[in-house]
Amino acid sequence: MRKVYLAIDIGASSGRHIVGWLEPGELKTEEVYRFPNGVTERDRHLTWDIAALVSHVKVGIEKAKEKFPAIESLSIDTWGVDYVLMQGDREVLPVYAYRDGRTEAVIGRVHELVPFAGLYRRTGCQFQPFNSIYQLCDDLRTGRLQGVTDLLMIPEYLMYKLCGVKAREYTNATTTGLVSVETGEYDPAIIAALGLPKHLFCKLQRPGAVIGEYEGIKVVLCATHDTASAVEGIPMEGNAPYISSGTWSLLGAKTPKPITNDASRAANWSNEGGVGYNRYQKNIMGMWLVNRLRDELCPDRSFGEIVAEAEASRFEETVDANAPAFLAPESMKAAFDAALPHPPKCAAGYFRCAYRSLAEGYRQAIEELERNTGKTYDKLYIVGGGAKNAFLNRLTEEATGKKVIALPIEATALGNLKIQMQREDCTC
Repeated sequence: MRKVYLAIDIGASSGRHIVGWLEPGELKTEEVYRFPNGVTERDRHLTWDIAALVSHVKVGIEKAKEKFPAIESLSIDTWGVDYVLMQGDREVLPVYAYRDGRTEAVIGRVHELVPFAGLYRRTGCQFQPFNSIYQLCDDLRTGRLQGVTDLLMIPEYLMYKLCGVKAREYTNATTTGLVSVETGEYDPAIIAALGLPKHLFCKLQRPGAVIGEYEGIKVVLCATHDTASAVEGIPMEGNAPYISSGTWSLLGAKTPKPITNDASRAANWSNEGGVGYNRYQKNIMGMWLVNRLRDELCPDRSFGEIVAEAEASRFEETVDANAPAFLAPESMKAAFDAALPHPPKCAAGYFRCAYRSLAEGYRQAIEELERNTGKTYDKLYIVGGGAKNAFLNRLTEEATGKKVIALPIEATALGNLKIQMQREDCTC
């Protein structure tokens, strides 16, 4: 009898439940449930509706069980950085979203206590204003950590709601800016220097651990950071750069160990946990630009129409796709207008500008990657939703000079399933 597994993959704009099983020489999958996700505004802050996420997770499991009654195991992956604070079994609400601007008040103070050069040397984590380290220091500043017993990253929290076990998983922890590149555990010196409660930072478990059960289904830790699972899901020949193309474009390569030299810090490269390797990668703004432009300029147009018109447009100017102005603007169009000497006269020009700017960002990142690793690559793998965009793929191939291998597959879910299938048969 075949064994069936369930991957629950949740991104910033949607989630999906994908069932997988092995047939001779092939991993077969079937999507059984899909649901929307997104930030909500509460008291002028951007937050996640965590109760809705829990509800969707459970509804999707029931849908999966209707079609596949005997599910061997399940696991959940999500974006990194964000977390739920707990007081025993009670959530501290709201659950803030990473695009919220609350950390602006504390970044300078954090770097006074531990200069960023030292943070980078110890953790290898790129600077992003939304990194968990800054979010937690804002929680400390505002008193939100008082009485808090547990810190759970989003997928850890969702699995806790299923099986009652509070686990801490390595790959997602490495997005916090608080994990040592030397030990692979939370760095006690940084935690002490910032005055964060040390009891929140527990020993980390690696992907593959069985942590409990939900209605007879084993609950397993996959690589719970979605990009870590996506890299595991790429059918890669040898070691080549990848782009996990979604709301963010995560561009990187596998390395044997973290690279924390001055050049990497200056170019803002990150070192994050993989399954037996380091992910040396960089955040590029990604489909966020395009999605927000569509919401504002032409919400009723299909992406097929948008891409075709962008390809036909003659607008040739570009912007710095990674500029802070594009992180969470009230108006994405206005952000483009401010960055361009001659803004486009029609929607197609904005979309062409966004796609060309992303390709240019990929080119710059590939050049930095090759300089910093001392290696030259001839291929570039692209997975995720953005891999379906033939126009952007062509622009990327032209800009980078690399052979683009676009795989419009659910790489994150595939990696999630792969880890479950290879898991340790022990409860940790």
